[in-house]
Amino acid sequence: MVDTFSLSVAAATRDLSNYRERYLTERKQSLEFDQTTKSYIADNRFVPLFEHKSIEALSMLSSGQFSSAEQDTALIPSELPTTLNEIEPNLLGVITRAINLQRVISIEYRSHSSGFKVRDIAPFAIVNNGLRWHIRAYDRDRARFTDFVLARISNPFFVKSNVLPEEMPDHDIQWNRIVELELQPHPNLSNPETTEYEFNMDNGVLRVRLRAAVAGYVLRRWNVDCSAKGTLKGSAYQLWLRNSQALYGVETLSIAPGYGE
Repeated sequence: MVDTFSLSVAAATRDLSNYRERYLTERKQSLEFDQTTKSYIADNRFVPLFEHKSIEALSMLSSGQFSSAEQDTALIPSELPTTLNEIEPNLLGVITRAINLQRVISIEYRSHSSGFKVRDIAPFAIVNNGLRWHIRAYDRDRARFTDFVLARISNPFFVKSNVLPEEMPDHDIQWNRIVELELQPHPNLSNPETTEYEFNMDNGVLRVRLRAAVAGYVLRRWNVDCSAKGTLKGSAYQLWLRNSQALYGVETLSIAPGYGE
């Protein structure tokens, strides 16, 4: 507390005492000061008073991102996924301002199919597919809504053009369509109950509601077998999509493992 919030030892001690008096005594919980480690220790009766999302807690503990600027390192030993591409901050600034202000921007973009091109786009959201960051935008060159990989963009700048009504996100069918996927342990698993427990399934099924625009990303990230009968082989496939018909018309099906087989 002293290091993170720049408090004096006396102020931190006073805050902890107030916390104990207000919240712990009446709950018959214990938070005792350990003279050996010079720290407060919670016993087995302790239950947090304030609720936190696990993903936020893990993010803070592993990266220290919610700590002060002076303490931005991990709070516990951890190892995070390696990032192979970095996003230039000024580029991100222009794009996020365009999203916030609902403005059209010109970008230089590189794709595997078309190579290098200059495009005018109307971005409205950012998307993380688990490996890289995208922006969802209306592409005037192709007259359609699509995703752009942030790391493939360069030289973004505002253009003197307003976002047209048909370029607004409420006209993006894939973005606004919600699909409900029913996932269950893969048929080839020897101990399916392990997967049921890991994903907190209800009667052997995990129901996930997703935007159609990101469904393919999620299915690929979690190696979900999308074949009709769960025929993909390999230990990577722990989940099977039992209602593959729900993906009809989803544009990102090309990256969904086994779909159509």
